[in-house]
Amino acid sequence: MSHVVFVLLPQVHLLDVAGPAQVFGTAVSCGQPYRLSYVAEHEDVPSAQGLPLTARTRWPTLGPGDLVVVPGWQTSTLRTGPGPGPALLERMRAHHAAGGTVASVCAGAEALGQAGLLDGRRCTTHHAHQDELAARYPRATVVRDVLFTSDDRVVTSAGIASGIDLALHLLSVRHGPALAARVARGMVVYARRNGHEPQTSAMLRHRAHLDDTVHRVQDLIDARFTEPLTLARLADHAGVSQRTLTRLFGRATGGLTPLRYQQTLRLERAAHLISHGATVEAAARDVGFEDARMLRRLRARAT
Repeated sequence: MSHVVFVLLPQVHLLDVAGPAQVFGTAVSCGQPYRLSYVAEHEDVPSAQGLPLTARTRWPTLGPGDLVVVPGWQTSTLRTGPGPGPALLERMRAHHAAGGTVASVCAGAEALGQAGLLDGRRCTTHHAHQDELAARYPRATVVRDVLFTSDDRVVTSAGIASGIDLALHLLSVRHGPALAARVARGMVVYARRNGHEPQTSAMLRHRAHLDDTVHRVQDLIDARFTEPLTLARLADHAGVSQRTLTRLFGRATGGLTPLRYQQTLRLERAAHLISHGATVEAAARDVGFEDARMLRRLRARAT
């Protein structure tokens, strides 16, 4: 996705906008060609926190690789919220029908519901609105106690800060977990689990620390996990002894060694390739194993 369009409704929550916008803006500084736009039904948009916002009323031309995000707004009930107009709803429907992705943060799920995009799909919203969302859109499956859901290019997230998790997830899916981890580290945020579902990637799961030495080593492993990386090479890269690196790495990642971390990345990437039709042998070669025996052994151990 190269264009990210935020749809602003009256009483929009600032963090619902700023969180995902910061994620994609940071991705731009990492070399990704994103363009961020803000559209609304009227140029002046009051925010829930009192800061006035200005948006365009004319939409940019979008393609299948672009993203539309509807941030949430302050409201006691979804039914009494500001509500998007027919033209805005049609824009969202048309974008999704053309192959694009539509996302929401918090109460923004109401706009997706009015557009008919929640029917037959899993979704979520702020815990205060989950019961009402389920009642208003009985054809949707409202998932509780998760940070975000993704179903057929309709991505919904829970309250406020979960928009950051949603945006990191989209970066990971589109560009790989290494970029998402880099952006998360730049924003100094924890990459959290999606409720009961598995964490998106080990690159995110084991980045919730502030040890710069370990981060430097992880940066190298993330970028070259398909290559042979000896402990000596990693320690030299970090400027510490092998023993010190092993100790620091284990403390920061919950007991992993650099080799086990690399194997975890290979295993997850191989699982992704296999789920998309690759053979075990082909996946093993692509992620750096000399043959499929080690991959089968690691997969069996993980299971």
